[in-house]
Amino acid sequence: MQEKQQTAAMPNPLGVRPLPELLRSFAVPSVLAMLVSSLYNIVDQIFIGNGVGYLGNAATNVAYPLTTVCLAIALLIGVGSAARFNLNLGAGNREQAKKAVASAISMMATLGLIYMVAIQLFLPWLLRLFGATADVMPYATSYTRVTALGMPLLIVVNGMSNLARADGRPKYSMLCMLLGAVINTILDPIFIFVCHWGVAGAAWATVIGQAASFVMAVAYIGQFRNIHLTLADFKPDFSEWRRIAALGMSNSLNQLAMTFVQIVLNNSLTYYGALSVYGSEIPLATSGIVIKINAILVGIIVGISQGSQPIISFNYGAAQYTRVRNTYKLAVSISLAISAVGFVAFQVFPKQVISLFGTGDQLYFYFAVQFMRWYLFMVIVNCVQLLSSNFFAAIGKPIRGVLLSLTRQVFFLVPLLLILPRFFGIYGIMAAAPVADFIAFVTSAVVVRGELHRLAALPEKKPDPAV
Repeated sequence: MQEKQQTAAMPNPLGVRPLPELLRSFAVPSVLAMLVSSLYNIVDQIFIGNGVGYLGNAATNVAYPLTTVCLAIALLIGVGSAARFNLNLGAGNREQAKKAVASAISMMATLGLIYMVAIQLFLPWLLRLFGATADVMPYATSYTRVTALGMPLLIVVNGMSNLARADGRPKYSMLCMLLGAVINTILDPIFIFVCHWGVAGAAWATVIGQAASFVMAVAYIGQFRNIHLTLADFKPDFSEWRRIAALGMSNSLNQLAMTFVQIVLNNSLTYYGALSVYGSEIPLATSGIVIKINAILVGIIVGISQGSQPIISFNYGAAQYTRVRNTYKLAVSISLAISAVGFVAFQVFPKQVISLFGTGDQLYFYFAVQFMRWYLFMVIVNCVQLLSSNFFAAIGKPIRGVLLSLTRQVFFLVPLLLILPRFFGIYGIMAAAPVADFIAFVTSAVVVRGELHRLAALPEKKPDPAV
């Protein structure tokens, strides 16, 4: 008891430690977890493609929107509850911080089970909606019946990882995410090539990995540093659910928006590609590669954004606004530098990067190089929109976060994908992304600049050693 009292009397490191040191300790584990997740998805596809064939890969692609929705639910709860937790902790409201965590856990369990049941009940209809053909349907059904069992586990793992990071345990959060990815990567070739279970084997490898991460995530419930949870705390509180959802909405909608954009992009490439010398297949194959490559860079930025969230939320709740502003600026500066490296790689070495995913004829590589250079031309500033939308969620202003998260994907990119190709054909599709990126960057910069000026004018409070 005496040790706990001494710990409670110590100042929270989120409010006093140097910002570069803090951001490094929180962001590096998040970045590593995001990178492993991105690379694991690519490796998973390689195993299925070699062990099952193209119908297996088609089945996983058809099923992928269900995983996207699952991750959107996880972000809704995880990011929202982490922001609520840190905002209240920074303001010294430990009871309210405890309430946010307990409500989030009950929310994860409830929505996860509802989502799993809904998938099982409506699976054939959902797979047809996502484009499953008669040949693909048996593979997609076999794969998704199993992976649906892991959806509640995935929601809890992602949600608890955000809360562990918010509680000052970013390494625990990272290990929790990595455990499932490593187990899945080990079991994939065993179940597919040795046991000959096909896509069902890949699905079981995924679920077993998620189950291992789930056990580790649930174990953290009794290990929170700043709060102590009891069984009575887990009674559902729908008003708290609403507050959590409001703060996590921007990240959740951004995840859903990416799926919507992918559907529009694929249909546009198929239609306008058929009208060009490249045909439908080359543009479709190229866009998939470019998006997967860009996902690695996006994963790094998301990791930095997740790492900055606890620092921003805590210091905003503690009225230490200079630290809030400086954390955002530091995160943006680091992200811009990393994005610049990505920009150089995409513009100077596009053929070498694309060659990692296989060979093709001269026409294929010509289009692939042009597509990568055009589509990712403004990638250097994309981080500003992503970090800014998360910044507003972290300081308890979810509406602005939601609007900024939708600027690039929904408000700008989708209309441009529908309009520009009418005048410029398939090259209009290439140009849509950089135009949307630039407009989203300017919009985000203007909005967040106004907020930073407002914070600079607010009176600050000295760190409270009790929080």
